[in-house]
Amino acid sequence: MTTIKSRLGLMMFLQYFIWGAWYVTLGTWLATSLHFSGQQIGWIAGTTAVGAIISPFFVGLIADRAFATQRLLGVLHALGAALLLLTSWQSSFVPFYIAVLFYSLCYMPTLALTTSLAMRQIKDPQQEFGMIRVFGTIGWIVAGLIIGSLGLEATAIPMRVAAAMSVLMALYCFTLPDTPPLARGTDFKLRQVIPLESLQLLRGRSMAVFALASFLICIPLQFYYAFTNLFLNEIGVVNAAGKMTGGQMSELLCMLLIPWFFRRLGVKYMLGVGMLAWAVRYAMFAFGNADALMWMLWLGIVLHGICFDFFFVVGQIYIDRESPTALRAATQGLITFITYGVGMFVGAWLSGRIVDAYAHTGANGVVAHDWQAIWTFAGVCSAVVLVLFLLAFSEKKRVVPARAGGEASSVPL
Repeated sequence: MTTIKSRLGLMMFLQYFIWGAWYVTLGTWLATSLHFSGQQIGWIAGTTAVGAIISPFFVGLIADRAFATQRLLGVLHALGAALLLLTSWQSSFVPFYIAVLFYSLCYMPTLALTTSLAMRQIKDPQQEFGMIRVFGTIGWIVAGLIIGSLGLEATAIPMRVAAAMSVLMALYCFTLPDTPPLARGTDFKLRQVIPLESLQLLRGRSMAVFALASFLICIPLQFYYAFTNLFLNEIGVVNAAGKMTGGQMSELLCMLLIPWFFRRLGVKYMLGVGMLAWAVRYAMFAFGNADALMWMLWLGIVLHGICFDFFFVVGQIYIDRESPTALRAATQGLITFITYGVGMFVGAWLSGRIVDAYAHTGANGVVAHDWQAIWTFAGVCSAVVLVLFLLAFSEKKRVVPARAGGEASSVPL
């Protein structure tokens, strides 16, 4: 790997180490140490969704026009470090929520900015970016292994570790190659942030069904992100954060398998398998335990690779194929807004309500939950979305030219 690729890989490692260090164990700390309700935990977990909704406006209005990307990244991560540290000292809901909300507004734009910077500094993004981005997943894994092995999940320390890494990331960003804004001096147009042309693509049935299914599946998805660590700790799983990194490890493996499955299943059934994996995962969580049925919990965790890659990555490929060349980036942004923004926000609200509905306080004053009912609800929601998707989505066929002396054939897109 060349020097620039190594530096970009380290950037990705730090970027996702920060997120993985505090976000995974957030629910456990808030529930067991600060005694926040499920609804409050859901709202706090949903701050990243708010950041995802606001991020396109920030990037389009400021990042593309006013500042070099590496400098803006440095400033945002420096502010993020201060906000994470401030958040770690809060013990009541309102100041905690405000602090983490402002942090999310600083952090979420950096996801797009690091991607943009990396792609502008390499010659062939299509071939080279994947090997750079994989270091982000490795960073998330390393963060989980460290936090879990040290038994820090129910404390404020993970957030302070993330703050320290944010300081390091901020300093490192200022050493990255200069990446000036591409749209400096041009007039800002709202259509550059809100891709109105991409909305026209949703008039087609297949794309509309895909967008709706993407939105709906992100609602039960938030149950996993917001409450899995709390669930595993509550039922007595040791080193829950470390074990949860098995999901990211399987994600790396499944990424390699996508081309093989793509040729055999096509878009419709790969998306379907991805949604089915969410339903199966929640069934494993509903009926597994930390003793004899620990294998069910392991299976639920490692299904993350199929859950994520077979739906979201394949979905990105589908959008790339279906969208006109000039609208591909805008349409990807629109689907991201629908899923990680609106879908995850609704999921944060609903997951908190459901977790509270199945909470009870024991004789010792400790809050416990009926996790079987909670995961069953999430699993049924995922299954319903799957059935509706399979019934409504129709996959176009692409004609493959015949070889000499043969017949033309068609394959699923």
